[in-house]
Amino acid sequence: MHTVVERELELKLVLSPERSISVPARLTYRTEDPYAVHITFHIGSDFPVHWTFARDLLVEGVFRPCGHGDVRIWPTKVDRRNVIFVALTSPDGDALLEVPSAAVAAWMERTLRLVPPGSETERLGIDEGLAELLAPLPADDLWLSDPWGPDDSQDGDA
Repeated sequence: MHTVVERELELKLVLSPERSISVPARLTYRTEDPYAVHITFHIGSDFPVHWTFARDLLVEGVFRPCGHGDVRIWPTKVDRRNVIFVALTSPDGDALLEVPSAAVAAWMERTLRLVPPGSETERLGIDEGLAELLAPLPADDLWLSDPWGPDDSQDGDA
């Protein structure tokens, strides 16, 4: 059975130190994809924006700066409020998002209770999938058998 943990939030897209705009977003975690978290921005719009990155990155980013490249996350305070900054970089542009720390931490805790760190591999079903993929089928007996039967001829017999 697969479970989905979602949380809708109002994030702030930081345009400058003095100006930001609210952006509706949805955090999603799916037990069938246990290593990833998904963020969808502009939910309810014609063209939502989707980002997927490692759950471990967000877990670490709640406590200390982490990430490099396309996704960087760090905790900080803004006007005495605990927030998390998420910096996203893509060929289409860059975004700096301010995320409420308490809401993300509570959501992350739900995902960690559901799939504890280190148990993600069990959720992937790799062993079961490989067993199913490699299981012989009835037609395999025909394929693997010798279509000419045993060779009973002796050398020199024609």
